[in-house]
Amino acid sequence: MRILVTNDDGIDSIGLHVLARSICELDGDHEVHVVAPDQEFSGAGAALGALHLIQPEVRRGHIDDCPADAVWKVSGPPALCVMFARLGAFGPPFDLIVSGINPGANVGRSVYHSGTVGAALTGRNGGISGIAVSQAVTGFGVEGQGWDESIATQHWDSAATVAKAVAQALVDDMPLDPVVVNINVPDLPIEEFGAWQFAEVGTAPPRSMADAKLKPIPGHEDAFTVEMGWGDVVELDPQTDGGIIERNEVAITYLSRLAHHDRPDLGSVSKSLEQLLS
Repeated sequence: MRILVTNDDGIDSIGLHVLARSICELDGDHEVHVVAPDQEFSGAGAALGALHLIQPEVRRGHIDDCPADAVWKVSGPPALCVMFARLGAFGPPFDLIVSGINPGANVGRSVYHSGTVGAALTGRNGGISGIAVSQAVTGFGVEGQGWDESIATQHWDSAATVAKAVAQALVDDMPLDPVVVNINVPDLPIEEFGAWQFAEVGTAPPRSMADAKLKPIPGHEDAFTVEMGWGDVVELDPQTDGGIIERNEVAITYLSRLAHHDRPDLGSVSKSLEQLLS
């Protein structure tokens, strides 16, 4: 079985390295290939980039103490890494994609924007099952606290242990139809985790951006930077992925395919559309 490990934080991120080492320890006969962006691509979702303009480069990479069969870095987002892999750039077809470990939970509507999740979704588009694993960041958004400081004490091994367990379950009994399993874990030693719960995808993350303001750039006419402000922490539905994470439990969700729904009754708008389609 061939397993692809990727992420959206770049080839040098600690979360990727810890995850890759863990996946290399799966039981059974497996090839593990790491194919990740050469730089940060957080928030890229399932974007590929402008394929008619970009000229992606692929270079050999290295991860210390990782027995992966190959390590590659790509000058593009994680979904592009997966697409290249699916099209044969890195050898025969892959059977599983494992994406992460992302610092910061990907729950609620954040799954739309997550490059970690986007990599797994892109794999499923090509018939490959995937796992996206993210970890809450303690004190995320605290005033005056830099990002590097926020993640300095992350319990990466805890998230890797959960990811390995889920990956082993899929490897041992791979579903016929491809699935995307989105995992979110708390930032704690694993012995302090609560229950592992199947969750509903919520509508909001625990804390989101509340406003965006344009600030003039001194000396540059009609040019601005954008200053974004955090909203307050909100209490989420306890049955949702975000609510489960808030209880320091592991949230596991299955992300469904895009599906057709019958046309809703939109009143006059619906009638206008009917006329256009008739």
